[in-house]
Amino acid sequence: MAKVKEKSMNNVIKNTQRIIFTKQRSIFSSVIIISSMIIVSRIFGFIRYRVLSNCFSTSQLDIYFSSFRIPDIIFEILISGALTASFIPIYIKYRNKKNFTESISSIISTLLVFLLLSIFVLFFLMPEVVKIITPGFSPKEELLIIFYARILLVAQLPFLALGNVITGILQSNKIFFVPALAPIIYNLFIIFFTLLFYSQLGLFAPILGVITGALFFFIIQLPVVGSVRFKFKFVLKKTRALVEFVRMVIPRTFTIIASQIDATVDLSLTTLLQTGSYTEFFFAQRLQLLPVSVLGMAFGQASLPYLSQMYQEGKKEALRSIIIDSILNIFFFIIPISFFFIFARTPLVRLFFGGKKFSWEATVQTALTLSAFAISIPAHSIYYLLVRVFYSFLDSKTPFYISATFTFINTILSIIFILFLHFSIWSLGISFSISIILNTTVLLFYLYKKIGGLDIKKLVVETIKISSAAFLSSVINYFFLRFLDGWVFVLKGTISVIYLLTTISISFLFLYILLSYLFDVKELYLLTKLMLKAKEFRRRIIELYLPVE
Repeated sequence: MAKVKEKSMNNVIKNTQRIIFTKQRSIFSSVIIISSMIIVSRIFGFIRYRVLSNCFSTSQLDIYFSSFRIPDIIFEILISGALTASFIPIYIKYRNKKNFTESISSIISTLLVFLLLSIFVLFFLMPEVVKIITPGFSPKEELLIIFYARILLVAQLPFLALGNVITGILQSNKIFFVPALAPIIYNLFIIFFTLLFYSQLGLFAPILGVITGALFFFIIQLPVVGSVRFKFKFVLKKTRALVEFVRMVIPRTFTIIASQIDATVDLSLTTLLQTGSYTEFFFAQRLQLLPVSVLGMAFGQASLPYLSQMYQEGKKEALRSIIIDSILNIFFFIIPISFFFIFARTPLVRLFFGGKKFSWEATVQTALTLSAFAISIPAHSIYYLLVRVFYSFLDSKTPFYISATFTFINTILSIIFILFLHFSIWSLGISFSISIILNTTVLLFYLYKKIGGLDIKKLVVETIKISSAAFLSSVINYFFLRFLDGWVFVLKGTISVIYLLTTISISFLFLYILLSYLFDVKELYLLTKLMLKAKEFRRRIIELYLPVE
């Protein structure tokens, strides 16, 4: 009996390792893994926001979220953008070459040196920078932001950077499970520390959770990276791979700099409005990013290794087909979500952020801003895919010129709306939507020219059918929502909001699927494929973990 139990435990350990270390063999299976983990991660992320809005006022949260602006700029410029876009194609190109380890190590070493230099310089410049980017805050609020931002810069950023380096390596090897699991651990620590210590430590409690979460974000990926062929060594040397990486990353870096300047302008403008405006803007933006990250970013992350490989092998026809299919796959899921976010905006905000210290006025402003952002969710989602198609061609200049242009337009529109037209916080969502829709349209046009044509007729026809099904479903369910809100559900607490949204979601989904069937939407087969994949995954889990008799 003891031997049977030991054998069963060994099987559990062995099969768990198989799941963790398995390389994905298709974009669809990779998307399922990444999307599933992103959904779980985002759920914990929004639990974190709900906990924060329950423990702190919007004025306190303005300070908390503003403290991340400078560390986020460094992270996005040096780590996130470079690794998720430029690093993977270079890694794939050099992994079968003799000087592979030295080539990739030179890139990572250079990034880490620039990171440490940036941390050192900004630590001392923080007071001057904070005064510039938060013109509407009081001196006391500025001092708190400086204090928290310095802590995040020194104690959080290095671990987050190292963790993302490992994520880039694992995704280059088509290992997605643990990199997708790591952000969940990160969010859990923030939630845990906030709930446990907020009454004693105030805002320092979630800051402490962020630091601990970043540490474990790095640690949890270390065992898995040992399974790949690459072994890092510190190399500060000019290699061919480093030169290629720098040439590719410079335009990408300027793209990110432009977007970070725009994000910082948004922060500055919100500080000139009523207290809590930045928190309302931040919450609406994060809720809008939920479907974008689950589908748009997931498709972008999952597709880049495959697109790069196809390009290297010269399979242009397959590349054209997979681009259109991927866009339509995203549209089938994301367009109805965009409509849903517009007509169900208020109960959504109440569900995700309706803590006891989050006022009704804050709820209304956040909901209006969310609906303004939601207009561009479809365009924003395919933006990440289109950009990564260019990166798979080792072309980062085209996305840079286009994105920089429309980011500048976004910034100008935001300034006009707030400073000259005196619009409220929702106008920042409108300016973003206008710019990202134009940005994505121009990207698609240049991709059409670069790749030698795409099946635009199929794209337009299928998009119209999907949009028609989503629009009709939204109109009907909007009136159904108005009927339920007050007549059937008395919305006095979170449970009643959950009941309302669940009822509306089921009704909306059923009608959307029915109309998609009637309109002969070809992407409807994805639901069947998704269910079969889920069934297959469930069967494999049962086979792997079923106890041995």
